[in-house]
Amino acid sequence: MDFAFSRRGLFQGTAAVGGALVATAARGGPVQQVRANRHPGWVFGKMTGAEALAEALVQENVGCVYGIPGAQENELWDTFKDKKVPYLLVTHEFSAACMADGYARSTGKPGVLCVVPGPGVTNSLTGLGEALLDSSPVVAIVGDVANGEKAKPFQVHALDQVALLKPVCKCVYPVQTVGQIAAAVRQAFVTATLGEPGPVAVVVPYNLFIEVHDFRTPPPAVPAPTFDDAAFEKALPLLADRKHRVGIYAGAGCLEHGDALAAVAELLQAPVATSVSGKGAISEAHPLAVGWGFGPHASEVAEKTFARDPKHPLKSGVDTVLAVGVKFSEVSTGYYGNPQPKHVVHVDANHCNLGRVLKTDVCVHADAGVFLGRVLACADTLRRGEDKWLANHIRALKADAAKELCDVPQPKCGVDPLATVAALRKVLPEDGLLFTDVSVTEHIAAEHFRTGRARTYFNPVDNQAMGWSVPAAIGAQKVHHGKTVATLTGDGCLLMSALEITTAARECLPVKFVILDDRAYHYMQMLQMPAYLRTTATVLTRLDYKALAQAFGVAYTEVTSHADLEAKLRGAVAHAGPVLVRVATDYGNTKVRWVEAVRARYTKELTAAQKARFLARIGSRAIRTDKKND
Repeated sequence: MDFAFSRRGLFQGTAAVGGALVATAARGGPVQQVRANRHPGWVFGKMTGAEALAEALVQENVGCVYGIPGAQENELWDTFKDKKVPYLLVTHEFSAACMADGYARSTGKPGVLCVVPGPGVTNSLTGLGEALLDSSPVVAIVGDVANGEKAKPFQVHALDQVALLKPVCKCVYPVQTVGQIAAAVRQAFVTATLGEPGPVAVVVPYNLFIEVHDFRTPPPAVPAPTFDDAAFEKALPLLADRKHRVGIYAGAGCLEHGDALAAVAELLQAPVATSVSGKGAISEAHPLAVGWGFGPHASEVAEKTFARDPKHPLKSGVDTVLAVGVKFSEVSTGYYGNPQPKHVVHVDANHCNLGRVLKTDVCVHADAGVFLGRVLACADTLRRGEDKWLANHIRALKADAAKELCDVPQPKCGVDPLATVAALRKVLPEDGLLFTDVSVTEHIAAEHFRTGRARTYFNPVDNQAMGWSVPAAIGAQKVHHGKTVATLTGDGCLLMSALEITTAARECLPVKFVILDDRAYHYMQMLQMPAYLRTTATVLTRLDYKALAQAFGVAYTEVTSHADLEAKLRGAVAHAGPVLVRVATDYGNTKVRWVEAVRARYTKELTAAQKARFLARIGSRAIRTDKKND
C-alpha cells in the first residue's frame, strides 16, 4: 500500500493504515502461526488496547512520555507503569508538547506526549504548532470520547479532537477499533520522521483502552528516502562550474549528516552558513563555517563571506548557493531579506518547500544525507583546489567577531545580554545543551553562541512560542543524564511556563534556568518605540526571584554586573540540582542585526501612503509632552 507523505497530508481516513495491517493478520496464512518470540518488533498476543499501545511504545524504544493523566486515559497511564514505559508528569499540556519537542530535537528521535481530549488537546496545540513549523518529529497520543453503540451524547471534552489537531500536525490517525491501535501508533513513528519531520497524532476513544484483542501487528514498512536523479544531474554542472564560487546554506535536515556536510564543503571549497535550526550541522570552528544566515539580518561573518568584497571582487563572494535540508522561512531569512544569488540549487525532503522565496535554478527533491552522499560520489568531477584566500578571509572575519565578545562594556543597570551569551559559551561544556527562547537575545545568541556539535543549540524559530525553552530543556534533561542543560529565557517568556520549574525540582532534573530580567517585553519595545515613539503593554511586574526559587524548591543565584557573571554561571553549572539564575539585564542601546534588518526591510515594503501616515503620527507625537509608556 503506497502513501504520499507530505507536510500537511493529514491522511484522511488514516485509520486504514492500522486496519489494513490488522486485516492482513486476520485473514490467516503464516501470520496466524507465528509466535511472539520468533517475531521481534511485533505487537503480538491477546491484550487490551492500553497494553497494545504501551507495547508499541516499548517496541519504539521511547525514552519518555510527557503528559498529564485524566479520566479518559487513567487505564493507559496505569499500563505505562506495568509495562515500564518511562513517563514524566508535567504541569500543563503546552509543556508536554514542548518537552516532547525538546526530546526530539536533542535526540533526533520522535518525542512523545500523552494528553486527554478537550482542554488537554487545546492546551498542547501551541507546542505542536512549534514542532510542525520547525520540522520536529513528535508523536501525540490523544484520548477521545467513547465511541461505539454504547456511547452517550454530550460527553465531557466532546470537541472534535481530529479537527483541532489537523492544522498543527503533519497528519492525524483517528483510531476506530481496538485492533487498529498498535499499527496506528507504529505508523505514526514512521510518518513523524519520513521526509520532512513533524508532529503526528493518534486519537483513541477511551473505551478502546479496556477492550481486548488478539494482536498480530508487525513493524511498519519504512519507505526508502526520496531522490530525484534527474534533478541531481541538472545540479551537477552548476556545482562543477569553477567560474562560480559555491556557498552552502544548511538547515536542520543536515543535523545527522555533519561529516558529509563538512566533506562536501571541503570538496567544493564552499563556505557554510546554516539556518537557526541548522546550527551545529557543521562545527562553527570549522575553517569554512561562517555562522547562520547569509543576509544583513544574520551572522556578520556569513554576510561578508557570501557578499562580494569590493576590495577583492575576483576572489570574494558566492555566486551559487547550494541550500540543503532548509526552508527559507521568515525568521531565518530576516523577513525574506536574503540577497538573491546568481544561481540557487535547493535540496529538500519535502517537495512543497522547494523553490520558494528565492528564484531557484534547480530543485532537487531528496533527503539531505542521500544528496550529500551522492555529491561525494562525484568527487572527481567536483573537487576544487584549496582556496587559501577564502580560508584566511573567514579566519580574519571570525577574529574580528570574537573581539566583540571579549570586552563588552558594562551598562548602567545590569548586564549586557551579549556578555551573558559570551559567558554561557565559556561555562557550558561543548556537549552541553542550550535552549533559547523568544526574546531579543535569541538573535544575539544565534550569531554569537559558537556551536561545536549537532543537537546542542535549540530555538523556537517559526512559531515563536514564548515560554518554550523551560519545558523543552526539562524534556531534554530527562533523557540526557549527565549532560549539562541550560536555558536562555527572557522574563516575559518565563511568565508563560515558570511553574514547570517545579517539575525539574520534583524530579531532580538539574536544568540551569538562566533568566534575563529587565522587567519588560524588550523585544516589543524595540519594535514599537521607533514606529510609535512610545510603548504599549510591554512593562512587566517586579518579581522576587529568590522567593520564587525557594517556592519552586530550586537553588538560586543572582547576577547584577559583568564582574561576577562568569563565576556565578560557572557555579550554577557545577551545582548538582536545578538552579534559577536571575541576570539583571540592561539592553541599553544594543543594536541587534536581525531587528535592524527586519525593520529596514519592513519599512521598504510600505506604500507611500503608509509611510506618510507613520511619519505624520511620529511628527505629531515628537512635539507632545504627554507620551506615556506602559
